[in-house]
Amino acid sequence: GEQIDMPYSLVVFDWDGTLMDSTNGIVAAIQGACRDLDLPVPSASAASWVIGLSLESALRRAVPELTQAMVPRFLERYRTHYLLRDPDLKLFDGIEPLLGTLAGQQVRLAVATGKSRVGLNRVLAATGLRDVFQATRTADETFSKPHPAMLHELMQELEVEPERVLMIGDTSHDL
Repeated sequence: GEQIDMPYSLVVFDWDGTLMDSTNGIVAAIQGACRDLDLPVPSASAASWVIGLSLESALRRAVPELTQAMVPRFLERYRTHYLLRDPDLKLFDGIEPLLGTLAGQQVRLAVATGKSRVGLNRVLAATGLRDVFQATRTADETFSKPHPAMLHELMQELEVEPERVLMIGDTSHDL
Protein backbone atom coordinates (compact mmCIF):
# COMPACT_ATOMS: atom_id res chain seq x y z
CA GLY A 1 0.00 0.00 0.00
CA GLU A 2 0.91 3.65 -0.19
CA GLN A 3 2.79 5.42 2.61
CA ILE A 4 0.73 7.56 4.96
CA ASP A 5 2.64 10.05 7.10
CA MET A 6 1.52 8.69 10.46
CA PRO A 7 2.19 10.50 13.75
CA TYR A 8 0.03 7.93 15.60
CA SER A 9 1.08 4.52 16.90
CA LEU A 10 -2.49 3.39 17.78
CA VAL A 11 -5.63 3.97 15.72
CA VAL A 12 -8.92 3.08 17.43
CA PHE A 13 -12.00 2.58 15.25
CA ASP A 14 -15.66 2.67 16.10
CA TRP A 15 -17.43 -0.25 14.33
CA ASP A 16 -21.01 0.52 13.23
CA GLY A 17 -21.17 3.29 10.65
CA THR A 18 -17.35 3.64 10.66
CA LEU A 19 -15.91 0.31 9.53
CA MET A 20 -19.18 -1.45 8.70
CA ASP A 21 -22.10 -0.04 6.77
CA SER A 22 -24.63 -1.22 9.36
CA THR A 23 -26.64 1.94 10.04
CA ASN A 24 -29.68 0.94 7.95
CA GLY A 25 -29.79 -2.53 9.52
CA ILE A 26 -29.74 -1.14 13.06
CA VAL A 27 -32.43 1.46 12.27
CA ALA A 28 -34.66 -1.18 10.62
CA ALA A 29 -34.20 -3.55 13.59
CA ILE A 30 -35.19 -0.86 16.13
CA GLN A 31 -38.21 0.13 14.04
CA GLY A 32 -39.22 -3.49 13.43
CA ALA A 33 -39.04 -4.38 17.12
CA CYS A 34 -41.21 -1.33 17.93
CA ARG A 35 -43.82 -2.46 15.40
CA ASP A 36 -43.77 -6.00 16.83
CA LEU A 37 -44.48 -4.65 20.35
CA ASP A 38 -47.04 -2.03 19.19
CA LEU A 39 -44.80 0.81 20.36
CA PRO A 40 -44.50 4.16 18.56
CA VAL A 41 -41.97 3.68 15.72
CA PRO A 42 -39.14 6.24 15.85
CA SER A 43 -38.07 8.06 12.69
CA ALA A 44 -34.94 6.86 10.91
CA SER A 45 -33.04 9.91 12.18
CA ALA A 46 -34.14 9.34 15.79
CA ALA A 47 -33.23 5.64 15.54
CA SER A 48 -29.86 6.29 13.88
CA TRP A 49 -28.85 9.01 16.39
CA VAL A 50 -28.43 6.35 19.08
CA ILE A 51 -25.93 4.22 17.12
CA GLY A 52 -22.68 3.95 19.03
CA LEU A 53 -24.34 4.06 22.44
CA SER A 54 -24.81 0.85 24.38
CA LEU A 55 -28.10 -0.77 23.34
CA GLU A 56 -29.68 -0.03 26.72
CA SER A 57 -28.85 3.71 26.57
CA ALA A 58 -29.92 3.78 22.94
CA LEU A 59 -33.32 2.31 23.64
CA ARG A 60 -34.04 4.77 26.45
CA ARG A 61 -33.48 7.59 23.94
CA ALA A 62 -35.04 6.09 20.79
CA VAL A 63 -38.03 4.32 22.38
CA PRO A 64 -38.96 6.27 25.53
CA GLU A 65 -42.23 4.30 25.88
CA LEU A 66 -40.31 1.03 26.39
CA THR A 67 -40.79 -0.18 29.97
CA GLN A 68 -38.20 -2.24 31.84
CA ALA A 69 -40.60 -5.21 31.74
CA MET A 70 -40.73 -5.07 27.92
CA VAL A 71 -36.94 -4.93 27.43
CA PRO A 72 -36.26 -8.71 27.16
CA ARG A 73 -38.97 -9.16 24.50
CA PHE A 74 -37.85 -6.01 22.67
CA LEU A 75 -34.23 -7.22 22.57
CA GLU A 76 -35.33 -10.61 21.27
CA ARG A 77 -37.31 -8.93 18.46
CA TYR A 78 -34.46 -6.45 17.75
CA ARG A 79 -31.92 -9.28 17.40
CA THR A 80 -34.26 -11.25 15.13
CA HIS A 81 -34.72 -8.27 12.80
CA TYR A 82 -30.99 -7.45 12.91
CA LEU A 83 -29.85 -11.01 12.17
CA LEU A 84 -32.28 -11.28 9.25
CA ARG A 85 -30.28 -8.50 7.62
CA ASP A 86 -26.89 -10.08 8.32
CA PRO A 87 -26.18 -10.95 4.68
CA ASP A 88 -26.42 -7.21 3.84
CA LEU A 89 -23.74 -6.21 6.35
CA LYS A 90 -20.47 -5.28 4.71
CA LEU A 91 -17.41 -3.18 5.36
CA PHE A 92 -17.28 0.23 3.71
CA ASP A 93 -15.28 0.30 0.45
CA GLY A 94 -11.58 0.84 1.08
CA ILE A 95 -11.57 -0.23 4.74
CA GLU A 96 -9.60 -3.47 4.24
CA PRO A 97 -6.81 -1.82 2.19
CA LEU A 98 -6.64 1.03 4.74
CA LEU A 99 -6.27 -1.39 7.66
CA GLY A 100 -3.60 -3.28 5.71
CA THR A 101 -1.67 -0.07 4.96
CA LEU A 102 -1.76 1.00 8.63
CA ALA A 103 -0.72 -2.45 9.86
CA GLY A 104 2.12 -2.48 7.31
CA GLN A 105 3.46 0.71 8.92
CA GLN A 106 3.53 -0.90 12.37
CA VAL A 107 0.49 1.11 13.50
CA ARG A 108 -1.47 -0.85 16.08
CA LEU A 109 -5.23 -1.10 15.53
CA ALA A 110 -8.10 -1.39 18.02
CA VAL A 111 -11.90 -1.19 18.18
CA ALA A 112 -14.06 0.72 20.69
CA THR A 113 -17.72 -0.05 20.01
CA GLY A 114 -21.23 0.18 21.44
CA LYS A 115 -21.72 -3.44 20.28
CA SER A 116 -21.79 -6.31 22.76
CA ARG A 117 -18.83 -8.72 22.94
CA VAL A 118 -20.94 -11.43 21.28
CA GLY A 119 -21.95 -9.02 18.49
CA LEU A 120 -18.40 -7.79 17.87
CA ASN A 121 -16.96 -11.31 17.85
CA ARG A 122 -19.60 -12.32 15.31
CA VAL A 123 -18.74 -9.52 12.85
CA LEU A 124 -14.99 -9.95 13.40
CA ALA A 125 -15.37 -13.62 12.45
CA ALA A 126 -17.68 -12.83 9.50
CA THR A 127 -15.26 -10.23 8.08
CA GLY A 128 -12.08 -12.18 8.83
CA LEU A 129 -10.65 -9.16 10.67
CA ARG A 130 -10.17 -10.71 14.13
CA ASP A 131 -6.35 -10.83 13.81
CA VAL A 132 -6.08 -7.28 12.44
CA PHE A 133 -6.91 -5.67 15.80
CA GLN A 134 -4.55 -5.88 18.76
CA ALA A 135 -7.30 -5.03 21.26
CA THR A 136 -11.05 -4.37 21.38
CA ARG A 137 -13.57 -3.00 23.88
CA THR A 138 -17.34 -3.40 23.87
CA ALA A 139 -20.18 -1.67 25.71
CA ASP A 140 -20.93 -4.68 27.92
CA GLU A 141 -17.32 -4.84 29.21
CA THR A 142 -16.81 -1.26 30.34
CA PHE A 143 -18.49 2.17 30.30
CA SER A 144 -20.12 2.91 26.95
CA LYS A 145 -19.04 5.87 24.86
CA PRO A 146 -19.11 8.86 25.17
CA HIS A 147 -17.42 7.91 28.50
CA PRO A 148 -13.64 7.71 27.78
CA ALA A 149 -13.08 4.42 29.65
CA MET A 150 -12.74 2.32 26.47
CA LEU A 151 -9.93 4.53 25.17
CA HIS A 152 -8.21 4.69 28.55
CA GLU A 153 -8.29 0.89 28.83
CA LEU A 154 -7.01 0.38 25.28
CA MET A 155 -4.14 2.86 25.83
CA GLN A 156 -3.21 1.10 29.06
CA GLU A 157 -3.42 -2.41 27.57
CA LEU A 158 -1.30 -1.46 24.54
CA GLU A 159 0.97 0.94 26.49
CA VAL A 160 0.44 3.93 24.20
CA GLU A 161 0.53 7.60 25.27
CA PRO A 162 -2.68 9.62 24.61
CA GLU A 163 -0.98 11.98 22.12
CA ARG A 164 -0.03 8.95 19.95
CA VAL A 165 -3.67 7.71 19.72
CA LEU A 166 -6.24 8.58 17.06
CA MET A 167 -9.95 7.70 17.54
CA ILE A 168 -11.99 7.38 14.33
CA GLY A 169 -15.79 7.35 14.51
CA ASP A 170 -18.90 8.61 12.79
CA THR A 171 -20.98 10.19 15.57
CA SER A 172 -20.63 12.77 18.33
CA HIS A 173 -20.51 9.85 20.82
CA ASP A 174 -17.03 9.05 19.45
CA LEU A 175 -15.76 12.53 20.31
